[in-house]
Amino acid sequence: MTDTETSSKPYKLGLALSGGGARGFAHLGVFKALEECGLKPDIIAGTSVGALMGSLFADGYSAEEIKLLFAGREFSEFTQLQLPKSGLFDTERFQVFLKRHFRAKRIEELPLPMVIVATDLDNGRSHEFREGDLVEAVTASCSIPIIFSPVLIDGIHYVDGGLFRNFPVSVIREECERVIGVNVSPLLPQKYKQTLFHIAERSYHYIFQANTLEDRELCDVLIESKQVGLYKTFDLESINELVSLGYKAATQTFTEVVRENKLDDSMVKAIRAGIHPALNA
Repeated sequence: MTDTETSSKPYKLGLALSGGGARGFAHLGVFKALEECGLKPDIIAGTSVGALMGSLFADGYSAEEIKLLFAGREFSEFTQLQLPKSGLFDTERFQVFLKRHFRAKRIEELPLPMVIVATDLDNGRSHEFREGDLVEAVTASCSIPIIFSPVLIDGIHYVDGGLFRNFPVSVIREECERVIGVNVSPLLPQKYKQTLFHIAERSYHYIFQANTLEDRELCDVLIESKQVGLYKTFDLESINELVSLGYKAATQTFTEVVRENKLDDSMVKAIRAGIHPALNA
């Protein structure tokens, strides 16, 4: 990438966050590493849980504050089983939770620019929310089909953005000089239960994994951990472990960034100063 190409970009550093259910708590470990370095993205793109965590980060919450919002909670606090119509669970409780904690009401009111990726179920295409109701967009992006009901926004039904773009690096690639991507959806061989819920969950994992391949190649810095893939989509009991795995993956990746000088000098210096003394060894 030439100086001429980078100088024309509206944003210096972009952050792309993948979907992955509860594995998305690993994003918080990356946020913590960025905070220690004093690195702040100029724009964030997120799909599903990446949209949720990214929007809270863009809303001014620290990694620790976001963790405390979810610590000790159970899946039933965010949704409830319903008679199967458009989904096994509704998202009303989840939306109440978001309305209670988001400071911004609309996407364009967030302190950091945010792109929330969802799927337009009616027209069969990926959709980018850059403005509009924040709670509606985040809920739509997180609504895995069959498991959760679609979200109706302006007459269109939206579901999880991961169907087309689970790792939204391409969404902001042309707008950013550099992009750090965090993928929390590595798919590992695991046993799963022969139930409607678990079969649907496993099937979507294959879809999500398949459409991340191209976006992984578009990152200047790719952060991911195979260990994160060992955790279940709705595991709210392992938040601390997932945050630690995300932090470990970020610091290991940032060590390579320093050694290989993958970012510009100012970013490399920030990383060197902010992360473990081992980086200076």
